[in-house]
Order: sequence, then structure tokens, then C-alpha cells
Amino acid sequence: MKPLTLYTNPQSRGRIIRWMLEELNVPYEVKVLQYGPEIKSAEFLALNPMGKVPVITHGDVVVTEAAAICAYLADQFADKQLAPAPDSPQRGNYYRWLFFAAGPLEMATTAKAYNWRLDADNAAAAGCGLYQDTLNALETALTQGPYICGEQFTAADVYVGSHIEWGMMFDTLEKRPAFTEYVQRLQAREAAIKANQLDDALLPEPA
Repeated sequence: MKPLTLYTNPQSRGRIIRWMLEELNVPYEVKVLQYGPEIKSAEFLALNPMGKVPVITHGDVVVTEAAAICAYLADQFADKQLAPAPDSPQRGNYYRWLFFAAGPLEMATTAKAYNWRLDADNAAAAGCGLYQDTLNALETALTQGPYICGEQFTAADVYVGSHIEWGMMFDTLEKRPAFTEYVQRLQAREAAIKANQLDDALLPEPA
């Protein structure tokens, strides 16, 4: 098996990939980078010129961006069944909501966090449109079953579920019943619990 390494920080989106890796249940190494000079070092910038985590290396392959990493890992370890089969009718929903969270949802919740103006005058030009439209669309993703792809838990749930959880935690996402019930279902998974424990153990001690 090609060596698999996660570059992360426990106070980052790297927690998404930690969870994804625990769902896969495959061996991997973790390299924790501290914010500041270390994460902007020449060595790390050679992997990700953005100077951001998460990043994975899988043999000679480097993948950045949490949604892309989730999709890549699901395909590389297809036997773990964390993506619908390529010929499955659910494959479209899998891609749709995985990248909806990476695009419109990320933009809408960021705009909410920083009080950026999104209204009838500019929403048509913004990828997320109006905030309420984004949330309503997201809610429809959760009507198919317990998971975004119906009965099958996938990498899309890892990614989308993380965004919903954080959005509700930081008040950038309304605590709608569909969202809270979905997150509770996901966070009860053994891999999610283990991933949180591993990352929490890396957090700095309170002053």
C-alpha cells in the first residue's frame, strides 16, 4: 500500500479528513502543522502554495481541498464503499451535494459570518444566491433517507455533515430539525467519535 500522510491542525478543516480516514480504516500518518511560520514554510508551500491544511500525500500524489480529498480517497479505496458505484443513480447526488457544500454552502455561511451583503441586488451574481435559498436547497438533500445518497453513507456525508455541524456551532447556519437530526446521526458513528477524540487530544491545553 502506498504511504498515506495527512497534514493537518486540530483547529482546522483537517478534522474532516481525519474523520474520512477513520471511516476508511486504513493506515495513515499524521503531521500536525502549527499556524504561523511552520504552515507557511517553504517545505509545506511546495505541497500547497496556499499554505493551508488539510493536505494529503498518497505515494507521490498530493491532494489539497477537503472536498477533493474526500472524493479522491473514496475512489482510491473503492472497496470501502464510501461513494456510490459509478453506474449508480445516486452517483449524481453524491457529486451534487459534495460540491454544493464546497461552493454555495461555504460561500453563504462565510458571508453570514462576516456580514457580507447578499440581497436581491447581487444574489444572482453570487454562486450561493440568497442565504435562505442555499439553506432550503441543503435541506432538500436530507430528504432522501438517513444520508445524502439514501441508505448509503458516503464521503459526501463526511464533508456536508462537517459543514452543517460547524455552521450550527458558529451560528452561521440555522438549527433546523433536519440539520440537527442529521448531525446527531453522523456524530454517533464510531469513526466520527474516534476522529474527534484523536484531534481533541492534539488541542493545546487551556491557559
